[in-house]
Amino acid sequence: MRDDLKYLLYISENIRRIEEDTAGGRAAFEASHTIQDAVLHNLQLIGESTKRLSMARKDSHPQVDWRGIAGFRNFLVRDYMSVDLAVVWQIVRKISPP
Repeated sequence: MRDDLKYLLYISENIRRIEEDTAGGRAAFEASHTIQDAVLHNLQLIGESTKRLSMARKDSHPQVDWRGIAGFRNFLVRDYMSVDLAVVWQIVRKISPP
């Protein structure tokens, strides 16, 4: 459980970075490969961190789609040429609603 705090803080920091990087809105996100790369990288780190959380932690928050988050990380790493930025933007809006 001690490591869980480390990973939860890291997830929180990556969410903060996504919020900062996308503060300019969708048009800025779509226009900048740098912003897109930063957001994708942070989503990948979030997914990796969720995979390292204990099952007890995940079980205590069943409303979170832990498997989906980890699965999206795997998709980003393995099928990166198929990433749809419109879908990524929808994920960003779920993480940080306007």
